[in-house]
Amino acid sequence: MPSLPYVLVDAFTDRPLGGNPCAVLFDTAALDDATMQAIAREMNLSETAFARGSAVADVGARYFTPVEEIPLAGHPTIATIFALVDAGRIALRGPETLVTLELPAGVIDVVVEAEGGRARRVVMSQLAPRFLATYSPVDVLPVFGLTPDDLLPGAPIQTVSTGTPQLMIPLRSHEALRRTRVNPTSFAALRARGDFFSPHLFCLGGATATGRTFARHFGLPPDTPEDPFTGSATGGMAAYLWHYGLIDTPEWVAEQGHWMGRPGQATVEVIGPPEAIRTVRVGGAAVVVIRGVLYL
Repeated sequence: MPSLPYVLVDAFTDRPLGGNPCAVLFDTAALDDATMQAIAREMNLSETAFARGSAVADVGARYFTPVEEIPLAGHPTIATIFALVDAGRIALRGPETLVTLELPAGVIDVVVEAEGGRARRVVMSQLAPRFLATYSPVDVLPVFGLTPDDLLPGAPIQTVSTGTPQLMIPLRSHEALRRTRVNPTSFAALRARGDFFSPHLFCLGGATATGRTFARHFGLPPDTPEDPFTGSATGGMAAYLWHYGLIDTPEWVAEQGHWMGRPGQATVEVIGPPEAIRTVRVGGAAVVVIRGVLYL
């Protein structure tokens, strides 16, 4: 019976059972798309990562939700590189090790920060942001049980992509963010006519004193209804806030998942002036919580 080694990694946290879990499978080059999609359904996580070799980068990976492939994602990237280092498949070269990673969206740089010979943090550089379609608040906010008055004043609702297009919905308060309730039928209709993969609702002010932003991120069942921490959308959010002058620093800590009992934190750093952002670096810690073998 064919078998594949895998690990379950919690990303954007330094302790087990926090952040966002990701299953990372090794030696997956021989798997076809249908099998990878079936495995992702079996794992039933926000994303499952399939690590493989690459002809153009140090390593390659593909990421699947329970229903579809995603071209770039944050927490699977942190989890995949951390898992490869933990398994001895990527060798550390001092305090910082640069790894190039091939994804369907393109090749990105990932830096592993080490301490005492062990990976401490993984930092991914996302693609230069693209600012795409804008949406009317009256069309979008009722989908999430909100009204236009809940929107951050003067801020547009807009799709931003740093590798995966995400709909940025800035809210005026934590209270509005907590009231968010998704209407699945309206959400499906909005997504079908939109240009985004999933929506990212956020506000200024962290869940703790450390954070400068706090967010919630939603999917359509049978995908995960709410994501504990969304690294790709955190990058898009950072680019959005810096581009529109809604935050006064290009570096801060973003938080997500606390209200789900899975608190997560990421460092974000926007590189470049607001009108010409070159990349967004999103980093976080990770921990392995399960090691296993998948039998096919």
